[in-house]
Amino acid sequence: MNNSDSVASLSALTDEQLAIAYINGNNGAFDLLLERNKTKLFSYILFVVRSRDIADDIFQDTFVKVIIKLQRGEYKPSGKFSAWLTRIAHNVIMDRFRSQQNNSTIDVDNENDMAKVEGDALTNDSVENYFVTEQILTDVKHLMNCLPPLQREVVFMRYFQEMSFKEIAEVTGVSINTSLGRMHYAVNNLRKMIKNNKMELHVV
Repeated sequence: MNNSDSVASLSALTDEQLAIAYINGNNGAFDLLLERNKTKLFSYILFVVRSRDIADDIFQDTFVKVIIKLQRGEYKPSGKFSAWLTRIAHNVIMDRFRSQQNNSTIDVDNENDMAKVEGDALTNDSVENYFVTEQILTDVKHLMNCLPPLQREVVFMRYFQEMSFKEIAEVTGVSINTSLGRMHYAVNNLRKMIKNNKMELHVV
């Protein structure tokens, strides 16, 4: 089999199969994994940290950890490779924030749990009402940069990566209630910023 045939053969594999191929010694499989996932992963990191230099560092650290974990056999193809990859990036980001002791910009888990929300608690459907059109996403996108990192992260995962709250919870290592809680506070913060900027949202 020549090189072009080998590349074509790898291209037919899923990310999960490529990860196993790399574990089994096929270095070309990792190159393809990187090519497939780098743009989406970097976009996620940059959206959360808001600094291209820091995002570059975290992106590189993430793939170093990915290589180490794959070589150690710590990857199990029981779910999407992209979710596993995002979970590693999330952990690297959180480690970075902890090392900077930037507590003022990180929302605390127990303050973002839906179990703490009383009265007319925000439901999944009412959350969706704020983001059901591309127009609304465009209107509020620039305001998202003002959200705390964990709130910004859950908004990105839900509405740009189209992940379910169950998937978000698994990737970030928290409960579904906490993921919903972060969305609740993100929406509330966005509403306040929209009101302060005298903007209007037209849900269609």
